[in-house]
Amino acid sequence: MPKILIIEDEAAIRRVLVKILSEENDTYQVEEAEDGLVGIEKIKKNDYDLVLCDIKMPKMDGVEVLEAAKKIKPEIPMVMISGHGDLDTAVNTMRLGAFDYISKPPDLNRLLNTVRIALDRKELVVENKMLKKKVSKNYEMIGESDKIARIKDMIDKVAPTDARVLITGPNGTGKELVAHWLHQKSDRSKGAMIEVNCAAIPSELIESELFGHVKGAFTSAAKDRAGKFEAANGGTIFLDEIGDMSLSAQAKVLRALQESRIQRVGSDKDIKVNVRVVAATNKNLKKEIEEGNFREDLYHRLAVILIEVPSLNERREDIPLLINYFAKKISKEHGNIEKSFSDKAIKLLQNYDWTGNIRELRNVIERLIILGGNEVSESDVKAFASK
Repeated sequence: MPKILIIEDEAAIRRVLVKILSEENDTYQVEEAEDGLVGIEKIKKNDYDLVLCDIKMPKMDGVEVLEAAKKIKPEIPMVMISGHGDLDTAVNTMRLGAFDYISKPPDLNRLLNTVRIALDRKELVVENKMLKKKVSKNYEMIGESDKIARIKDMIDKVAPTDARVLITGPNGTGKELVAHWLHQKSDRSKGAMIEVNCAAIPSELIESELFGHVKGAFTSAAKDRAGKFEAANGGTIFLDEIGDMSLSAQAKVLRALQESRIQRVGSDKDIKVNVRVVAATNKNLKKEIEEGNFREDLYHRLAVILIEVPSLNERREDIPLLINYFAKKISKEHGNIEKSFSDKAIKLLQNYDWTGNIRELRNVIERLIILGGNEVSESDVKAFASK
């Protein structure tokens, strides 16, 4: 049940807001605070999904409340309530981290739409923060070859900037690892890292997935929904398999990059977003441009920095390190005693043709951990990892 706090010194305005929210959705749990000091105490003691806060109040004004609340619980969306004379201040609060502002007297549709969008955004941010905590330990870049060293060096130089990055390379080489390193080493690391596999989403749904939609925009749009760009606001969006994106979606992504604005499907309202875009593909985009499948202007927007991830066959000297890493990780996952690999087994694996790259190597190591001896031997490799 969404929990909303209203901080407003005028009792009449508080009553109106409570009435509007309660009648619109009886699942909203609405609480009140008559001034900023009381509001901050409530924020300290409770978990709110949204705060509506007046700007002009005695004891502690709305700007001070906003700044204090963001230090206590930065994930709470704050919607500021502004009188006619407070409009400039309301706009300034957006720079300080407010989600939006509404004017007095509150317009019914504007208020409800803002509340719904803010609650959607809060839900996505919390969900993605939990996901990030779960997966961040799984992203390590293993290797000491010259090619991997150059990639790590480039990441260190590029990550602190907001430059867009296009990551290329065959399937299974670890392009997503590069994207995660770029995010985790950036100033946006406290924000969300949102991943979108463009190849896995049907073309008719990709725009809704990226930009969200409003209720009634299409048959199954039962309610307003925020998209991935909104969820990534203040963080990074990773567009994997960008070469498989439809041309119509490419046009909207281009606009988002040019103007830092998006529109939900079915809406003509602009939503400002502050997102770093990292994209990846296993396709030759220049060839796709020639064949009319990819926009050249979008390519140049995305490819400010190009990082090419080598195939595993191009970095065979890293295979022993990868075998050791996967052996420890997989043994732990299966609850087995960690197994070692003989020198001959490692040498044999180094000489294989890894068409599936690191993804294939991991699968083979898992098979050998399960089926091989306490020390995986050359004969185990020949028996269970035949190519």
